[in-house]
Amino acid sequence: MLKDGFWDDLTYSQKVSQKLAGLKDRVAAFNTLESSLQDLEVMLELCQEEQDPLLEEEFSSELSTLTGRLEEMELEIMLAGPYDRGDAILSLHPGAGGTESQDWAQMLLRMYTRYCENHNYKVEILDLLPGDEAGIKSATIQVTGPNAYGYLRCEKGVHRLVRISPFDAAGRRHTSFASVDVLPLVDDEVEVNIRPEDLRIDTYRAGGAGGQHVNKTDSAVRITHLPTGIVVACQNERSQTTNRQAAMKLLKSKLIDLELQKKEDEMAALRGEQKDIAWGSQIRSYVFHPYSLAKDHRTGEETGNVNAVMDGNIGQFVTAYLKYMAGKKQGS
Repeated sequence: MLKDGFWDDLTYSQKVSQKLAGLKDRVAAFNTLESSLQDLEVMLELCQEEQDPLLEEEFSSELSTLTGRLEEMELEIMLAGPYDRGDAILSLHPGAGGTESQDWAQMLLRMYTRYCENHNYKVEILDLLPGDEAGIKSATIQVTGPNAYGYLRCEKGVHRLVRISPFDAAGRRHTSFASVDVLPLVDDEVEVNIRPEDLRIDTYRAGGAGGQHVNKTDSAVRITHLPTGIVVACQNERSQTTNRQAAMKLLKSKLIDLELQKKEDEMAALRGEQKDIAWGSQIRSYVFHPYSLAKDHRTGEETGNVNAVMDGNIGQFVTAYLKYMAGKKQGS
């Protein structure tokens, strides 16, 4: 699997350069906040002297903006993992339940796409398998942007939906599940020792919309890593070579995530934590009937505006989880 000294794969100079660039960004952000605070102090003095309602309104607005930027900086400080500040790969898979679960997986894909749009993240579809009647059987997307993995890793786990199914003629309430997996996107400079003899590579015809090219050439690629049983696939590109490169990058990310998970499990064992990975241990529930509620079961964070959450407003859950994890580390 991973070569010995995995965490030292990046050269010393690369590590120093990356750390230096990150520190420079933090210092620049801090200096900007400090300058804004000084401007606010001057504005406050003017408000006290002139008693001008318009100036007071402007002060209130600037204070709110500064507070928001300060909260964002506090969150970024919590992103201490080796890949938290990089890009991410997010995969969705529906649970048992056929069309209902497949539709739920597509709803989650839309939710994450909206979240990424709100944060100016670039979203690229690596693999998408449509459902038989509606929804999706699976989807894998690449998310590119600052801190994408650090924020989206909070979404890893099983998500539960409760609603009146639009696919049930009797109008009964259904419970559906979908799993979300989030991986760090690693660049080519990170070495992962993958032996060619450990791989089984299959090609097949891509499915879905795409014009005359689709279903006429074996451009889609599926790679199985035999020692771990990890399977990755990519069919988004027209070229088999490009799909193979993308699939290999996805495989590297999965192997790295496996190492991260091992380290996390080791730390949990040292702390005496019991980790339940059963399908029923959902991280979040989205209830549309008989009431409206989205609740994260890890942190207790909840909101009654489930429609806003489905439109990509999951920031409060991300914030709550990062604070929750930071508190656990301090407690350990």
